[in-house]
Formats: sequence, C-alpha cells, structure tokens
Amino acid sequence: MWFKNLQLYRLPKNWAAEAAPLEERLARLTLQGCSATDPRSIGWVSPRDGGSLIHSVNQQWLLALGVEEKLLPASIVKRFASDRAKEIEETEGRRIGRREMRELVEAMTLELLPRAFIRRRSTYGWIDRSNGWLVVDAASPAKAEEFLEQLRKSIDTLPAKVLKVTLSPSAAMTAWVADGEAPAGFTLDQDLELRSTEKATVRYANHSLEGEEIRQHIAAGKIVTRLAMTWNDRISFILNDLLQIKRLAFLDILKEQAEGQGENEDERFDIDFTLMSGEVAQLLDDLLAALGGEATAAM
Repeated sequence: MWFKNLQLYRLPKNWAAEAAPLEERLARLTLQGCSATDPRSIGWVSPRDGGSLIHSVNQQWLLALGVEEKLLPASIVKRFASDRAKEIEETEGRRIGRREMRELVEAMTLELLPRAFIRRRSTYGWIDRSNGWLVVDAASPAKAEEFLEQLRKSIDTLPAKVLKVTLSPSAAMTAWVADGEAPAGFTLDQDLELRSTEKATVRYANHSLEGEEIRQHIAAGKIVTRLAMTWNDRISFILNDLLQIKRLAFLDILKEQAEGQGENEDERFDIDFTLMSGEVAQLLDDLLAALGGEATAAM
C-alpha cells in the first residue's frame, strides 16, 4: 500500500478515537452499489477484500471510500433523445419545443441508465492518530474533499482541518531555488514550474536548476509553484503552491526493505503500509519544519 498523492489534513495529536466505534459508524454508510436508475453511489468499502472497514496496523488506520458511477455520455443521451423527437414529429406532425426536448433527455437518461456500464474507483485515506494526520491519497482536492465529506457524515465531530503553515509554500520554494539550497534533509530535483502575476508560466523538466536563466525569471518576479524534491534519498515528490504533494515515489532503498518480507499477501500488505506510513510521517515532520511550522497551534 504505497500512496501516490497526498492531500493533507490535521487532526489533534493523540486523537482520542477508537477503531471499533468508528467502524460501527462507517458501517452505516457502506457502498451499496448503483441501482438500475442511480447514476452514482458512494460509501465505505474494506481496504482489503474480505477485511474490516478500518485496516489497522500498529495504530495506523487505513480507510477506503468506494464510488460507483454509471458511464452514460451526454452525447449518447442527446442522440437517443433526438431520434425520439424525430419519431414524434413524423408520427404526430408537430415540432418539439425546448421544454419537451429537455423532458425527452431526462426520460432517455432514465431509460438508458440500467444499460450503462459501471465504473468503480476507490479513494484511500490514512489516519495517524499519534502524529495528528489525516492523509488522503488523491490527485485532486475534489476527490479528497469527497472523502472528507463522507467521513464527516460518518463522524459528526470529526476534528480534521486543512493544514496551514507559517511560510507560503511558493515563497519558500522560490527562496530555495533562488539560493540553490534545499532545506535540511531535502534535495532539489530537476522539475520546476514558475508563474508570474499575469499567470505566464515557465516549466522545466529534467533540467538543472543551477542555471542563471531560472534566477533571472525569479528576479523578474516569477514565483515557484511546483518543485520536485527528494527527502533523505528515500522519497521523491513534487510540492506545489497549494501544499499538495504529488507524484510520490518511494525509492529503491525503501522497496528493498519490503522485498522478501512477509509469508503471504496479507503480511506483505501490512509491511508495505507500515513502511509507507512511518516514512511519510517523518517526511511530513521535516517538511513542516522547512515551511516554518504550523501557522496555528496544534489542536
């Protein structure tokens, strides 16, 4: 279980929650699957087939939100509705107005939904109570908020808040690149995005950041909005100006630690999750320090 993208939320450190009562609440909102006329269904699923809704290893919790969606393109609905409208015009000798056309589209949607293909996806979240983290493995904030919204429906008093830091990520990253010096424990890699106040954007990929050209962009007022970094030669990632961590990659030294361990798939899954959660917790601590710490006191 290796996360690829991190959307970060803060919980109170040593949050006084227990797995069993929380799982009972999650069980009230499990994924039921789409009925014949439902375009979408959402609910909790087990992170491991046949397992519990909260997969707990060494007090680290893994949750999974399942979403089923009917694949029914609007263009297909519109085509069927247009064909039905033509039939009515030919048989009844009258034109179809806009209101009736909208009604036809709605009717065709209900008629076609039972035949639509179903796509299923899962979004994973990791809760680290001792260190006060709720981390969602999602590439977009929308999917992370979808996870958080469902969790709030399950837990009325969920104390999760968006992480806020003292230093602006853009300001910090711009200073690191301008000085050619990464914060302690990190190195600067070769992917970079700069943006001006007019939204003009310059991107570098697999490009040395030591050239004078980049410093000239910064001197002209551009700020860094995406920066590739590596933490302790163990995890590489891209940090952006919204404090999102993208393209998380666990390097060979970590994967080698996991290889050959565990007698079966379940044990290997737990070992991977333990390594991932332990390393990412340390990465987040160091990243917080590099960004001046949290803007508000821990809850």
